[in-house]
Amino acid sequence: MGREFVVTQPSREPQQDRSRITRERLLSSTLDILAEHGWASATVARVAEEAGVSRGAAQHHFPTKEALITAALEEMFTQLTSMAESRAELPAGPERIRLVVDRAVDIYTGREFKAALQVWAAAASDELLREQITPLEAKFARAAHRMTLNGFDPDGTDPRAFRLAQATLDLARGLGLADTLTDDSKRRAQVVDTWTEQLTTALTLTD
Repeated sequence: MGREFVVTQPSREPQQDRSRITRERLLSSTLDILAEHGWASATVARVAEEAGVSRGAAQHHFPTKEALITAALEEMFTQLTSMAESRAELPAGPERIRLVVDRAVDIYTGREFKAALQVWAAAASDELLREQITPLEAKFARAAHRMTLNGFDPDGTDPRAFRLAQATLDLARGLGLADTLTDDSKRRAQVVDTWTEQLTTALTLTD
């Protein structure tokens, strides 16, 4: 009786998974290019090269730059909003205030915000792009304010917390802008320390 041989076929990643991974790589590369090189550099060809896929594969997912940017915008603001909605445990007391400020600053100095800045600048002279990003930005802004407000005033009893949360986000946004051209980390740390001290005093005062 002859010996039987079983030929094992190499496992293959399902087509759907490969397609999803390719799409994720393209979107991630788009955000990288926007953040590091600017709006004009975020072409389908440049993104495909950065992602390590063929231009044909990139155009299969995103036939035009407009389609690529639309998907990248949704991904960018989804990530920003997700960071703002993070429900990481926060300690009680003054340390809580510092962690909330740090979280806000981290959001506005990260890759996603740097990419968003490039899109906002382009949207200033592009009405269709502006209409597209306005609701996405508004959703993110609401989430960021809610995160900061809840961190400062978890019980909802301090009337000062609402405006202090908004001021904190304005400060964080300004620090993010300052960080786009040069490494502003040293000065930023000093500003954050000073602002945290002011917040701690304001939010722990007793009437």
